[in-house]
Amino acid sequence: MGIRARAHPGHDESGLLAGLLHPLNGADHLLAMLAIGIWAALQKRTLQLAVPATFLLALLAGFMLGVQKIQLPLVESGIALSVLLLGLLIAGAARLPAAVALLLTGCFALFHGYAHGAEARGDLLAFAGGFFLTSLGLHLAGGLATLAIRQRLPLLARASGAAIATSGALMLF
Repeated sequence: MGIRARAHPGHDESGLLAGLLHPLNGADHLLAMLAIGIWAALQKRTLQLAVPATFLLALLAGFMLGVQKIQLPLVESGIALSVLLLGLLIAGAARLPAAVALLLTGCFALFHGYAHGAEARGDLLAFAGGFFLTSLGLHLAGGLATLAIRQRLPLLARASGAAIATSGALMLF
């Protein structure tokens, strides 16, 4: 049985601390946040900031959809597929046209944000602020690590993509 992508049901999804910890509590969100940073670092300079910024904005939009209980189909599959595809993009060192890269990024983020919003309770602003900050931190961690190693160990970044893609594939089952 594979690892299912879900927004960690059963956790207390209320307040700043819950928001800060939420992206760290499941492989699906953790890997996607790191992968966005890694993939962004492999892009041309203009997309290095645009990819994570787009992700964060769409993450908040998805959060609002989830809070409002607006139906988004196939959320678990969308999350798992985002991890798989991000891993493949990293492994292949893909440089897509900017519009395609940002559209994909936004779609991935909508699913992740929706999962956060659908389970959030209590102080929604504090929770959203917390998961936003941790997501940003994970983007930065993935990106900075990639920038530090990509010249000396270029295959390591691509190998991390293969590992992320494998995890995403397992989440689909």
